[in-house]
Amino acid sequence: MPWQQTYDPLHNMALTTLAALAPVVILLGCLALFHIKAHYAALLGLASALIVALFVFQMPAPQAAAAAIYGAAYGLLPIGWIIVNVIFLYQLANRKGAFAILQENLTAITQDRRLQLLLVSFCFGAFFEGAAGFGTPVAITASMLIGLGFGPLQASGLSLIANTAPVPFAALGTPILALQAVTGFDLRTLSSVIAWQLLIFDIIIPFWLIWAFAGWKRMLEIWPALLVSGISFGLSQIVIATLHGPWLVTIVGSLVSIISLVVFLRYWKPKTIYRFESDSEGGKTKSQHHYSRKQTLQAWLPWVVLSVMIFLWGLPSIKSWFDSFSTIKVPVPYLHEMVMRMPPVVPEPTKEAAVFNINFLSATGTGILIAAMISARILGYSIRETVHVYAATLKQVRFSLLTIMAMLALGYVTRYSGLDASLGLTFAMTGWMYPFFGTLLGWLGVALTGSDTSSNVLFGSLQKLTASQVGVNPVLMAAANSSGGVMGKMIDAQSIVVASTATKWYGHEGDILRYVFFHSIALAFLVGLVVMAMAYIPGLAVLLPAG
Repeated sequence: MPWQQTYDPLHNMALTTLAALAPVVILLGCLALFHIKAHYAALLGLASALIVALFVFQMPAPQAAAAAIYGAAYGLLPIGWIIVNVIFLYQLANRKGAFAILQENLTAITQDRRLQLLLVSFCFGAFFEGAAGFGTPVAITASMLIGLGFGPLQASGLSLIANTAPVPFAALGTPILALQAVTGFDLRTLSSVIAWQLLIFDIIIPFWLIWAFAGWKRMLEIWPALLVSGISFGLSQIVIATLHGPWLVTIVGSLVSIISLVVFLRYWKPKTIYRFESDSEGGKTKSQHHYSRKQTLQAWLPWVVLSVMIFLWGLPSIKSWFDSFSTIKVPVPYLHEMVMRMPPVVPEPTKEAAVFNINFLSATGTGILIAAMISARILGYSIRETVHVYAATLKQVRFSLLTIMAMLALGYVTRYSGLDASLGLTFAMTGWMYPFFGTLLGWLGVALTGSDTSSNVLFGSLQKLTASQVGVNPVLMAAANSSGGVMGKMIDAQSIVVASTATKWYGHEGDILRYVFFHSIALAFLVGLVVMAMAYIPGLAVLLPAG
């Protein structure tokens, strides 16, 4: 007999909300305030989630344990599998000096560190987000920024800030596909509304990124380049989302942005070149090496191969082909269809599925591993050397993997126990302010789960039902769940651990969290205001479907 979730077990929504928030507060407090190592903080958060689930929400112990194990397994595959292989590729390239060549090549495009940051974290990062998602862009761009000479806090925090606007269209539109599945709304309509909601942020994020890096004055010095990258990205997203759907929105947008920015920089240069102190001696740029064409090609090929592999692995046809003969679907014992979601979170009682897919061939991490193995040959590694580097990589990321497993276990306990739904219902009690707070619900969902896809699955139906009750366009609020969610991506513990691992700064997750927290809150509030405007300003109603 399935266990039925209850969303106010204390018969007082204020107390229930405080109980539901406890695991998140403990986790983030341990990281940001008490400087506890991430794996210990994650385990404490998981323990508190289990206590609340068992003793407050009355979740049966077998289901609670199964949810934690399911989440931990998902932390290994696909999330951990991506991280291990991205760091492996980075180590292969770094040990052969390939990053020094990349740095000089990027300097040939621009010596300005602000513009290098824009190209790598915003433009290239958006491509990897559109092709793969699931932590891939942060891992890759943070690694590249470290190789280019950025400090670990800058590389981590700035990669997280940049990885926001592209997120709804990640992994060939996976979050929006999930949102459509739980709401039943037209796919292109959802894609178009989300693209319009985020247009201003497509333009703002490049400015915001450079402001966070170099300050207001230094940001204004390169405003034309920032405007070119943001507008080209945003308008491309709207066109593709409206005419085609969610699949290629961010990939096309990123490529248009890269090409537009590179072409623009051929004809425009900032008056002042912004460098690190270590870049110059006596005001002059350090002497440049003259690498051969072969060395340059050898340095770039691993990242070209990686891009191709990530794109191929993201194609639905290739994923489906791999899955057709290699994926093993394992219903999770004591959990699959043993938990019942109840109204008003869903229109009618619904059994929660819990099927773990063992899909090594179709997993994005496998494509990255193949790219790394090809790159090892390109860079001149022997088989023995390659194995040695992989072993060193596993040693480096061991605590990161433990942390991510605990974080995902916490998220899954939160989901299957109904803690997340209780928080969502609290947001739904805000009346005419619901467009603002509903947007923040999406932000909270991603901060809790680490995934815009998961947040859409959790809260998409609730957004639709609540919007109808308060007289707001339900498509607007379903889309707002995804748009608001992207600003929670930079503070979710999973993403922070990915960044700290990629930058070899494990143990400093609290510093990264403090660095990005204000940016996450401020941007989420701004998205909420945009959604409020779309809900109540008649002139903006033309962007929404009728009803």
